[in-house]
Amino acid sequence: MELNALQRYDADLLAGHKYLIGVDEAGRGALAGPVVAAACVFECSFFESHEAVALSARINDSKQLRAGARDLSFKQIEQLRSAGLLDFAAAAASVPEIAELNILGATRLAMRRAVEELAQRTTNWVLPEAAAAGPLFSAERAVKLAVDGRALKPFPYTHQGIVKGDSKSLAIAMASIVAKVTRDRELLQLATQYPEYGFDQHKGYATQGHRRAILAQGAVPVHRERFLRNLVASKDASPHL
Repeated sequence: MELNALQRYDADLLAGHKYLIGVDEAGRGALAGPVVAAACVFECSFFESHEAVALSARINDSKQLRAGARDLSFKQIEQLRSAGLLDFAAAAASVPEIAELNILGATRLAMRRAVEELAQRTTNWVLPEAAAAGPLFSAERAVKLAVDGRALKPFPYTHQGIVKGDSKSLAIAMASIVAKVTRDRELLQLATQYPEYGFDQHKGYATQGHRRAILAQGAVPVHRERFLRNLVASKDASPHL
């Protein structure tokens, strides 16, 4: 079976490991809503499966996909999970947690929750740092944990940061899709609570329409207060926002 670039990258990344976990986030730069992280795990035998290779061949970085294509890719990832070829989990850090920890700390928290949720579902592997000290650790259970972007500091599990990993690694690209689709669905729910803000359109990001709605009507509890300070400060200087 011929692998595409993302699949080949992960086949190389898996060298010496039995499992690969890819991690990514969505919503880090938004003005409203949680930050959501996702983790996707599969075995080194993933690329020996015709079904796995075929279903994952068109998966790409979520930022490169339109909403329809992203939803289709999410369904393909669900098919892979149903077939027992991978698993994934998504987790969030809330707006109050973003306020308390800042966005970097909240992103780390969401990522930790996602990988720990995955780990709780299986006895086949344990997360890297726990494995190194655990009595059941063996080479067959070795896990490679790869995170989009630079390495996280601090973070409780040994991992590799891969800059622009969502455009290089299949596992990270799949995590990016799961995180984005999961968060978008939550923002659609927020749109029913706050219809005047258009969350169903911009998903909480700083579009012109969203900025205008905030300046005209004020913020609501799902807005990130720290992220709004510059916007509010610019109200008088930029009356046409």
